[in-house]
Amino acid sequence: MKLKIEQSTTEFYTPVAGLYFVGHAINKQTTLTKTLRRIKKRHGIANIDLIRTYSGLLAQGKSDFDAVDNYRHDDWYQRSMGIKQMPSSSRLRQRFNEDATRLIPLIEDSLPEVLLNFNAPVTPLPEMLDKLQHIPLDMDVFPMDNSKTKKEKVEWTYKKFHGYAPIAAYLGTEGWCMGCELRPGAQHSQNEFIDFLRSVLHRSRRLTQAMLLVRLDSGHDAEENRIEIARYNRVNHIIKLNPRSQYTWQGWLPRFEEEQTQWHELRPGKHYATLSIIYEKEYGNQRLVLRLIKRTTDSVGQMFLTPDYELDGWWTTLDEADYSDDQVIALYEDHGTSEQFHSEFKTDLDLERLPSGKFDTNDLIMCLGALIYNILRYMGQSCLLGPDAPIRHTAKRRRLKTVIQELIFMAARLLNKGHQYRLRFGRHCSGFKSFHQLLSNHALC
Repeated sequence: MKLKIEQSTTEFYTPVAGLYFVGHAINKQTTLTKTLRRIKKRHGIANIDLIRTYSGLLAQGKSDFDAVDNYRHDDWYQRSMGIKQMPSSSRLRQRFNEDATRLIPLIEDSLPEVLLNFNAPVTPLPEMLDKLQHIPLDMDVFPMDNSKTKKEKVEWTYKKFHGYAPIAAYLGTEGWCMGCELRPGAQHSQNEFIDFLRSVLHRSRRLTQAMLLVRLDSGHDAEENRIEIARYNRVNHIIKLNPRSQYTWQGWLPRFEEEQTQWHELRPGKHYATLSIIYEKEYGNQRLVLRLIKRTTDSVGQMFLTPDYELDGWWTTLDEADYSDDQVIALYEDHGTSEQFHSEFKTDLDLERLPSGKFDTNDLIMCLGALIYNILRYMGQSCLLGPDAPIRHTAKRRRLKTVIQELIFMAARLLNKGHQYRLRFGRHCSGFKSFHQLLSNHALC
């Protein structure tokens, strides 16, 4: 079939109707419009308009400054995000370079604020995994590949490529982001970690007073971390043991034999045993859970000449009467879920290769990414899991990419009738019911 292609000179259509809610979240559910005025400017575009402009790009999974120029004359983009004066790509980049260090603390304050105003649920761990139902607080470093660039502080990472090594924190089983701090690629995860831990715990307490379970990998196996966490009420932790010289299977195998620990079979030729040791400290008792794995054959049944041993360990404050060794290990293994959240930053928000050559500007962009991450996550949890949602496989949580595809990229026609603007969707728009429900819940339609 041959079609005639035309472009209207009067009618206005938008492919990103979902930006309406993103603009509402930034303008009405945070105090950024007010707090950004603290950064004084004698003239020029207001700081809030810069934040609105770049946030609209991130909500579409775009991070390149040059993408702004595609929307400079887009009435819907400016109206939906509340932009009064639209910057060019070069001006946006320049202003971010000038004010990044002053903007970051204000954006960080808005991370729990937007969730608090939305009354977003903070769900604890399932009872079958954790009978006391702690709310998980996962923190971890994730490297981002920025090879073959000359950006500031791009260094050799532990993943053996040049890039950055940001650290992020996620609260609840939903994975709300409580902080995302950009770091040089070669920076050790423990370096400057205490300040990050304090700020994350403070933001988390703004959302919930329930029991927290901080989960950290072996890069944070340091006594100063355990001391810092002990200062907070109703906060437990599980920290992966760093296998230093005093923790080798040769040194601990006799202890397992003395305790006559029971061996459990994982598969033929692979068994494990666990052992708990309580260390009395001034800041509170610390429990060390050790697991010794013994292999006599490989996965295909080939026998070894001598058994192969592997020792793992976890520091925790969870009581031995409430949590067995296996339960502690299972709780830490659930910490691996946060790896998915890292990938959503890198792929769904397109932040793997950051757009600026300036480190502070890229740090600001990661912080803005955390804010948009929370808004998109809320949109997904609110209206993409119910019966009226577009058909998808069942899930407890939708990826940001799914939210962008189903709720942000919705085509609509903008009408102005009777001095009132209307957004008209197509008759077969699969996400209309979900989007309408989301707007109705916040009195936006």
